[in-house]
Amino acid sequence: MEQQMQTNTSVAGRNDDDMIEIDLLEVFQILLGRIWLIISAGLFCALACFAFSKFVLVPTYESTTKIYILNKTSESTVTYSDVQLGSQLTKDYAELINSRYVLEEVIQELALDMDYDVLLKKVSVSTPTDTRIVSITVEDSDPVMAMNIANAIREAASSHIQNVMDIEAVNVVETANMPTEKAGPSVVKWSLIGGIIGVLLVSAIVIIQYLMDDTIKTSDDVEKYLGLSTLALIPVAVEETENKKKKRRKH
Repeated sequence: MEQQMQTNTSVAGRNDDDMIEIDLLEVFQILLGRIWLIISAGLFCALACFAFSKFVLVPTYESTTKIYILNKTSESTVTYSDVQLGSQLTKDYAELINSRYVLEEVIQELALDMDYDVLLKKVSVSTPTDTRIVSITVEDSDPVMAMNIANAIREAASSHIQNVMDIEAVNVVETANMPTEKAGPSVVKWSLIGGIIGVLLVSAIVIIQYLMDDTIKTSDDVEKYLGLSTLALIPVAVEETENKKKKRRKH
């Protein structure tokens, strides 16, 4: 008896697996049948996102200035240990550049209509690997303002780093440039994301409609869902059914 129950269980498991495979195949066929609708929706969403990013979103510009920090304790030549120590301290320099003291001083100097938190989001500090060059990048919708803020942050941060870290000098590697090309938004990126969202959205709608549709349409559906075999099929002509409907309407 136990052996028979195990056999029945294994057969049921195989049937469930077959059912899943058939369903996945049907879903794939349905998506393939609606491929033009899916592609059209993807193209439409891509064009919509392209137009939105091109003509609606405000473009932003980035301006970058660079400083070089060398911690010299004497007038002798710089040793390798000095270079290693300076490289390890670049994170400290980045924290000082983003400090409230520096950014609020820049706000007061340029009379900016923003607070510390807003300006902090516009500033990014990076330190290339194995160097003591610190890059200060400012993003703003006005290219001139981005350049002015970057230069002001460099000047305020240089003085603050010298006072806090007891550094002899902070050398200017590169002053902030005047950006001529916008840094964002990326039209290509927005278009790709819009196209992918359109394709996924329409595909999800098609799959949901398929899963919600429990009507029986073919003899295969009768065998699959009801477990019954069809003895015969009665063909119905489309023209005859339409004529019958018209006669009923006249009566």
